[in-house]
Amino acid sequence: MQGTEDTGPAGERAGGPDAARGAEGVAPGQDQADGQDAARTTDDQAHRPGHPHEDHGPVRYGPPAPDPGLPVLPELAAVLAAASARTRPEPPGGGPVLREAARGYWDRRGLHGAAGGIAAAPGAQPLLLALIGAHGGDVLMPRPCPAAWMPQARLLGRPAYHVPTPAECGGIPDPYALLETVRRVRAEGGRPKLLLLSVVDDPTATVAPPELVREACEAAVDEGLHIISDETWRDTVHRPRDTVLLSPAEMCPDDVTVIADLSGALVPAAWPVAVARFPDTPRAAVRHARTLDILTAFGALVAGPVAHAAAHALGEPDSVRDRIRRAAALQTEVAAAAHRAVLGSGALARPPQAGRHLYADLGPLRSRLADLGVTDSMELEEYLTDRLGAPAPGGHRFGDELGALRVRLGTGPLLGATPQQQTESLAAAKPLEVPHVARALDGFAAVFAELR
Repeated sequence: MQGTEDTGPAGERAGGPDAARGAEGVAPGQDQADGQDAARTTDDQAHRPGHPHEDHGPVRYGPPAPDPGLPVLPELAAVLAAASARTRPEPPGGGPVLREAARGYWDRRGLHGAAGGIAAAPGAQPLLLALIGAHGGDVLMPRPCPAAWMPQARLLGRPAYHVPTPAECGGIPDPYALLETVRRVRAEGGRPKLLLLSVVDDPTATVAPPELVREACEAAVDEGLHIISDETWRDTVHRPRDTVLLSPAEMCPDDVTVIADLSGALVPAAWPVAVARFPDTPRAAVRHARTLDILTAFGALVAGPVAHAAAHALGEPDSVRDRIRRAAALQTEVAAAAHRAVLGSGALARPPQAGRHLYADLGPLRSRLADLGVTDSMELEEYLTDRLGAPAPGGHRFGDELGALRVRLGTGPLLGATPQQQTESLAAAKPLEVPHVARALDGFAAVFAELR
């Protein structure tokens, strides 16, 4: 078993030719054969007839998180501006004010602990890289998963394995597939030690049912795996009163580290900051110290003004709570309309339950797409990005097979092209009737109607 093998029913390699093509470049720990496949893909794409675009294969072209499509909250902008004279970064892992704010944020969500068990970094990527580095062994993750996860493991030279997800949702591994993956990895000399998951998921925009979360976490803990639960999107759930969201840390408090990129719902992506909550155990204290050492070595320190604004947002004053609520309600309407347009074309997609995106499978439209020269997810990404005028990353970015015609569709661009339009969308009682939103949705639907 190679260190990037998928152990699902078909047994495809996550790091083989299909996934390497357009998903990641060569990094330390990546098989030489994988690197050759990626290089061949780059060369093939550059010389593909009628292919006008620059190669988008290497990691640096990976997709950003879905755009919220909303202006900065004025109160947060004022807080950042007031701290703009701060010239020193935060200490490694964040200063006491930021860490205490993160502790309070999680305490209000039922995850109790001390500020000493918090670590902050300038974004989820450096924080996750430090966390993986602080743990030994091989890494497991669901398929599909956030675009940055596999490159993080490869950068550290860690063998990483994709595990299929259940039919009901993305973000968590099917518990039986997880057990089989662990068994096979160990039988071939591997050391599975770490499981990454996201109960509220990018790219699928689903919320995992509590019973499936429990089964997956119990299977992982029984096999001696530590869990990193990415809860970046938990505050973007569309219908929070109708959705039961269970954090793995509520069930397995000694075996779960929680991370959250605050760009999910609290601050703009241009102000990079993420926080991690460690378990309250001696072993976790050692890993916390290792994480701080790695962040220090990277120089991954949160900027002083950003930390001030992040601490304010984590405190959740009324204005922040109101923005979170209104943004989720807006996305509930707009994402549902986009979902209807996708289904109307004959494509498949789970109903979006969170975030500002949906994950569509255009497999049923394969014949029509082939007539347009679209035969894989890389070509689908380019076709839809051109037609929609907004990023539409293909499923290969998230670990899905290149031949599967899957794509993540962002809904943020549908909210308006200017801060004034976006603010109008946010304030509207019936956002689908706002003229610029209606026009954007009509254009979105027309692109998919052409594929029927």
